[in-house]
Amino acid sequence: MSRSATSHSTPGSVPRLPSWAIASEKRRGHIARVTALLDAWSDALALDGDARQAWHDAGRWHDAVRDGDEATLRTHAGHDARPLGLLHGPVAAAWLARDGEVRNDVLEAVRWHTTGSAAWGQLGRALYMADFLEPGRPFMQADRAFLAHLVPVQFDAVFRQVVRLRLEWALREGKGLAPETVALWDSVR
Repeated sequence: MSRSATSHSTPGSVPRLPSWAIASEKRRGHIARVTALLDAWSDALALDGDARQAWHDAGRWHDAVRDGDEATLRTHAGHDARPLGLLHGPVAAAWLARDGEVRNDVLEAVRWHTTGSAAWGQLGRALYMADFLEPGRPFMQADRAFLAHLVPVQFDAVFRQVVRLRLEWALREGKGLAPETVALWDSVR
């Protein structure tokens, strides 16, 4: 898979997606905002070039097939019987690996960005936060903006807060909790 070492997006631009992407214009806007947040954080944290590229790529690929239809996602998810909304990460990660992506941290970040993973390093945690904190989401805008601003200086504390907020939302909405989400919460509390 070819990757450019200088592929940071300009604010508001939509990052280049794989040819197999299934993403509406609205979804592409979300992807652009997540990627821009990850780019800003990687710059503020002064990550090395390889890490910055990994953060950028995870952002641009995390929802690459989010708008896929159920038949497509279920066909490519194998025996995964999870709810439809949890399949796009594993499918995208599988297709990225099929296309030659070998960075395990990128693949695991994309694979589990919806549920979370207790095994993640900094990249997976950053994607999980950026997906929740990106400024285009209509809820808790001031609170989420404040948390996004704190990520470079209080990374672990903000991550814990985001995990808590996402877990509370899932419970409040009557959503089930994936085993990975429970394990993630147990790892940070």
